[in-house]
Amino acid sequence: MHVLSMRAQLAIGAAMILLMAMTRGQHFASVQNLPSASWSIFFLAGFYLRPRWMFVLLFAVASVLDFGSLASGTISEWCLSPAYWALVPAYGSLWLAGRLFAGWQRDNLRSLAVLALTLVGAAFVAYLFSGGGFYFFSGRYPEPTLTGFLARIAQYVPRHLGNLAFYVGTALVLHAGIFSALRLRAREVH
Repeated sequence: MHVLSMRAQLAIGAAMILLMAMTRGQHFASVQNLPSASWSIFFLAGFYLRPRWMFVLLFAVASVLDFGSLASGTISEWCLSPAYWALVPAYGSLWLAGRLFAGWQRDNLRSLAVLALTLVGAAFVAYLFSGGGFYFFSGRYPEPTLTGFLARIAQYVPRHLGNLAFYVGTALVLHAGIFSALRLRAREVH
């Protein structure tokens, strides 16, 4: 794993906050037609950012954006229910998956398979918390059943996994490019 300087981690954290503001919900700063990057942000934050307080900060930013959108009337209260707090373990599982992958990651092609498996597992667990929490505890579904929830897994996990793969894949390309350039520069100096 590459250990980044605190300055680099703060820059990455700021970029993640900006990306979250641009892609989460419908508010003054959102960019239309970009899928939410929230799941990816928590996974990548687990991978890149060492301070644990960054998880709390990112969750606070997500909450401010959500509750701000509700207050401004750009979203309805449909999604914001007591089940909202199931997002804490959902995002926590993505953060933890990023942390775990940081320890498993090596600079070889085998790491791509490990990354893919980690993302699939993380997306599934995160959806169990977020989608399950919403389905069973939001009060929006009068008689939730396990069968009904299983159908929702098949319906929603592929989309979440696709968004996760898109943003993490983009980060992977940037990561490979930046670290390759840094290695070349280091060789030229020596």
